[in-house]
Amino acid sequence: MKKIVVPTDFSDVAQNALVYALELAKTFEAEIFLVHTYTLPIVEHQFAPQNYQVLFDSLEWTNFELFKQEMPAIHALAETHKAEHIRITPVVMDGDLLFNLKEFIANEKADFVVMGTSGTSGWKEYFLGSNTAEAITNLNVPVMSVPVTARYDGINTLGFTTRFREKDKDALDQVIAIAKGLHAQVHCLYVETKDTDNTPATYEDWKDHYRHDPVAFHIIPNENIEETITDFIMSESIDVMAMLTYKRNFFAQLFLESVTEKMVNHASIPILALHE
Repeated sequence: MKKIVVPTDFSDVAQNALVYALELAKTFEAEIFLVHTYTLPIVEHQFAPQNYQVLFDSLEWTNFELFKQEMPAIHALAETHKAEHIRITPVVMDGDLLFNLKEFIANEKADFVVMGTSGTSGWKEYFLGSNTAEAITNLNVPVMSVPVTARYDGINTLGFTTRFREKDKDALDQVIAIAKGLHAQVHCLYVETKDTDNTPATYEDWKDHYRHDPVAFHIIPNENIEETITDFIMSESIDVMAMLTYKRNFFAQLFLESVTEKMVNHASIPILALHE
């Protein structure tokens, strides 16, 4: 984790995500790229090309000026979190946010994204929302989505959901690497439903494989997966919950069927989305 990208519209949601990015940058000696995108207006065909260029230049200048006005507040936030030494580079791009993020990440070889979510729809927003869900699905680097209700108080415990598949180990290894940098613990959760194809031998193999790492495994029999995850977050004091992107489709189906009040009320920690 050396280059962290933080999309921003200078809102409280984005600033809250920046706090997490600053703290991670301090730990991993990373730099931050603040990416602000804007969309050019649709103009009529008779609009003269030279006038369109004037409009483009005007909008570009306006957005650069907006960034310039916001930078003192951003630097003040960094000082508050004792991160004034962190390099923060402002980036202004026109066009679609996701397209620009993919292009920027590829060009800069960025390796981590932190972005805010409004949290207005609770957990449902993580998996069915627009920009965050699109980023989780389409970007090829880890994406941490931070709800506006989250308050940074250290990251001491990371959660990770697994199906105990062999390819889950790569994602768990990423979480462990982050945890070691933070001097944190990892709590790995498997919700065992009645149609599970895993065996006690599988659980023991995983425990043995990670016996020298800061990982605790929790196998919880329950048919209500979303409620079990919520209870797990509360009982284990999870600060960040890590999940593989394959979970998105699963949760999308889950939320289309029902949204429990408990899930909505406890959506107050960041989700770290990893790719298979």
